[in-house]
Amino acid sequence: MTDPQLPDAIRAFVDATNTGDSDAFVAAFTADAYLNDWGREFHGHEGVRSWDSTDNIGVHSHFDVVSLAPGEGPDEHVVTLTVTGDGYNGTGPMSFTLRDGRIARLTIS
Repeated sequence: MTDPQLPDAIRAFVDATNTGDSDAFVAAFTADAYLNDWGREFHGHEGVRSWDSTDNIGVHSHFDVVSLAPGEGPDEHVVTLTVTGDGYNGTGPMSFTLRDGRIARLTIS
């Protein structure tokens, strides 16, 4: 799937991961962001940066967008991604809630 319809914040999330740009990755999130990765919780930019270094760019992740679907609310989106790299490898959904053009909440399950 090409991903021209991805909201800008989600596109920034994918692009920053694929280019290894940790600063751009963190900037895609709100300052008070919440990230839940299979029950592991991370808060704010510091938490997002920590998760990024141990579970994302820090393990050379690469994202390929499989699909985009609306979530339950107007600023909610479910993106199915194929993840490859030196950490988790597989395909699954990520649920995003956006606020003010950034990711306010990300749930990986």
